[in-house]
Amino acid sequence: MQDNTKRTWAEISLNNIRLNYETIRAGLPKETRFLGVVKADSYGHGALRTALMLQEAGADYLAVACLDEAVELRRGGVQLPILILGQTPARYTRDLIDWNITQATGCFADAYAYSEEALRLGGTLKIHIKVDSGMSRVGFLGTGDSFDQSVFDIIESCSLPGLQVEGIFTHFAVSDCEGESNEEYTRAQYKTFTDVIKAVEERGGIHFQIRHCANSGATLSYKEFALDMVRPGIILYGCEGGTKLDLQPCMRLMTRICAVKEYAPGTTVSYGRRFTAQRPTRMGVIPIGYADGLHRAMSNKVSFAVAGKKAPQCGSICMDMCMIDITDIPEADVGTEVEIFGRENSIYELADAAGTISYELLCAVSKRVPRVYKDF
Repeated sequence: MQDNTKRTWAEISLNNIRLNYETIRAGLPKETRFLGVVKADSYGHGALRTALMLQEAGADYLAVACLDEAVELRRGGVQLPILILGQTPARYTRDLIDWNITQATGCFADAYAYSEEALRLGGTLKIHIKVDSGMSRVGFLGTGDSFDQSVFDIIESCSLPGLQVEGIFTHFAVSDCEGESNEEYTRAQYKTFTDVIKAVEERGGIHFQIRHCANSGATLSYKEFALDMVRPGIILYGCEGGTKLDLQPCMRLMTRICAVKEYAPGTTVSYGRRFTAQRPTRMGVIPIGYADGLHRAMSNKVSFAVAGKKAPQCGSICMDMCMIDITDIPEADVGTEVEIFGRENSIYELADAAGTISYELLCAVSKRVPRVYKDF
């Protein structure tokens, strides 16, 4: 049997993802659907394994970023409805229809192109209308002077043949951020979204089966925004605000010491000589680097958990390895496990050191790092 823990590996707890799903779901109105966001390989946790678990647990919908992610799930046996949040070129309409995938649509030009292709193919494509309520990214722009034109374009899109318009949604920019101004902005986005829906219903006689806007931040902090469906992403994996619901982290990034060296004071370490030993130093080499997802920006700024203690990382993080000071951890030796982040070493501390967020660190864990599924 192949040993997936011989170098560097990520331990994934599907049980914790399931517990988080159940905890989040328990706080929703009974009639509200649950869409699990499994894009980016379920934030590094393994999309197919996560999707199959969510399907078995009773989730109602899944969301991915692109067609390839959706097809991977279908080929793996996932039967739940799948929404593609990103744009898919209209020439792939046949794939969307054949694989029974729902496509987000954020402008009339895309809706028209999908309609033309669906008619040519003799099929029907299910879509969700995307409203830009203030994220300033993609979607029918619902703010300011664009409101009336967008309402008109949405009505026209919903009237196109070959399309089945099931839902409408928007995305919040700062629903996960504290502060009065962020709350005001989030509530303004919600009002824009609901104003668009109301205008489309009144002017076009169109009723949407599924209205959804609550991402992770809104699911936690704006429960009145649940509407017909919520879209938890990062909190499903126990990060970013999970303490509000006592959610559980679901990934541990692990490695083990592969060499131990003794250095005299004055010895410099790694590329750029950015670390100089100030004392006789016992240095451990660990086989994880930026090719595995350990950001080089963390160099000389973080510590990892070794035998229940913290070992400072020293010198520039290399592509495939980096060094840790184990002088004060005499029990650490070749083969000793090192937790990069997880139960004993906070992913948030690493994210702060890298100037980023936990999402990026989870998604950065590369494909060459095997996922080992176990409960912890």
